[in-house]
Amino acid sequence: MLPASHLRRPHRFAFLLALLLPLAAFASGTTGVGITAITITDPVSGQPTQGYVFYPSAQALHGTTAIGPYNVAATPDAPAIAGAKPLVVISHGNGGSDLGHHDLATWLASHGFVVATLNHLGDYFRDTSKVGSIEVLAGRPVQVKATITRLLDDPHWKTLIDPTRIGVAGFSAGGYTALMVAGARLQLVRFVDFCQHYPQDHDVCGHAAGFKAKAASQGKTVEQLLDGMTAQMGRYGDTADPRVKAAFAMAPLSLIFDAHSFDDVHIPVFLYYGQNDSVLPPEANARHIAPYLGTLYAIKEIPHADHWVFLAPCSPELAKDIPTMCRDPAGVDRVKAHEQIDADALAFFRRTLDVKGH
Repeated sequence: MLPASHLRRPHRFAFLLALLLPLAAFASGTTGVGITAITITDPVSGQPTQGYVFYPSAQALHGTTAIGPYNVAATPDAPAIAGAKPLVVISHGNGGSDLGHHDLATWLASHGFVVATLNHLGDYFRDTSKVGSIEVLAGRPVQVKATITRLLDDPHWKTLIDPTRIGVAGFSAGGYTALMVAGARLQLVRFVDFCQHYPQDHDVCGHAAGFKAKAASQGKTVEQLLDGMTAQMGRYGDTADPRVKAAFAMAPLSLIFDAHSFDDVHIPVFLYYGQNDSVLPPEANARHIAPYLGTLYAIKEIPHADHWVFLAPCSPELAKDIPTMCRDPAGVDRVKAHEQIDADALAFFRRTLDVKGH
């Protein structure tokens, strides 16, 4: 769905300037932002997948960097400010991109965080062939775990990350991913009830006919097929990651959780949703799970907003390519909405990851 491109080569400042800027940057509360491409080994397929690391830099930002259809407020391969910092991993939604939330990533990085993103194989813009399969449902959280491990094992990145202060954020299926990493346990059979109540929801229920046919071919009911998939959620390892201390879930796919799904969630969770989400109705998703989360930090609604408001404000190129995802309902200003989302995410991760100066 979205074209990709390599990072442009950066223009480097003099070494002396790089030495002098850190003190001034921290004194003002914000810094420049560097961005570097990384490769992660997918624990599901064994294949490489791409991602990015955003990080604080003393090198001042001059404009934005064009990466595919995104205008990213970061400088490629800028020198990093030394010292261990909190890490946040961002998980994109179905068919999304490792740059779909670049504005949140750069905002956190400019305030002292290291931020990592990744493409979820089988469920990203180049290939959605595994959507709805156990490879994606169980694979997404372990791919986030693999990203954390990749960085903590890297001689360069591990010097910039505090392994005791790690958070996760995600949108839509990425919100589901964040909840699973936090320790949630799903019940896939809940899809049946949802699709009976929301048959027009093609994004969630568009695969219903395929599941019925697959169940019939195995001599099972759909409920039996989904229960069997639920039992396989540990196929690639535990979906929870005890290294993660906070989860920020935006319009999360959460209809598949019940009253006991969060019994093993012991970290703070921030829920965000759009009031008029037509893809994941709040009453069946974010608002549905809020009463079950004993560690709920906050739940916030964006008035009048639809599902796609959580994607970064679109460049003219993206607005032309994917107008549905770039257009918001009347009365919704995506830029202003993201100013609030970014501010809330920063305050949340500062407090829950015990970042000094919050």
